[in-house]
Amino acid sequence: MAIIRNKTVKKTKVKQKHPILRIFLRAEQNNSIVTLTDLDGKVLGWSSSGKSGFKGSKKSTPFASQKATEEILEKLKAYETSTIHLVIWGAGQGRDSFLRTIQGSDLQIESIKDVTGFPFGGPRPKKRRRV
Repeated sequence: MAIIRNKTVKKTKVKQKHPILRIFLRAEQNNSIVTLTDLDGKVLGWSSSGKSGFKGSKKSTPFASQKATEEILEKLKAYETSTIHLVIWGAGQGRDSFLRTIQGSDLQIESIKDVTGFPFGGPRPKKRRRV
């Protein structure tokens, strides 16, 4: 007798349509990390200079940040979005190339927010030298 097995049906994940998304850039001295989220903060995709294939000191270059941003823009096309909010953190070299790459795409930028922290006040200064 032949054994009849049930055929398994693969379920494909249907990507939801998001008209507005948020893109975060964390531009550090050694790496640039780009994260794609919805307005609730749920992560839909991410990329970094290291994930794009750069190693060592080449991760901190503006070109590496541009490639990571291009990867996120490819993921963004699947969600059929037209408007984005940008949130930038850090003082790394990838900030300008990130903005140029986003502005070169056909997306409408609704807001650009810089959330880089900076110290105010700070620690107590050193005592005056007495000779």
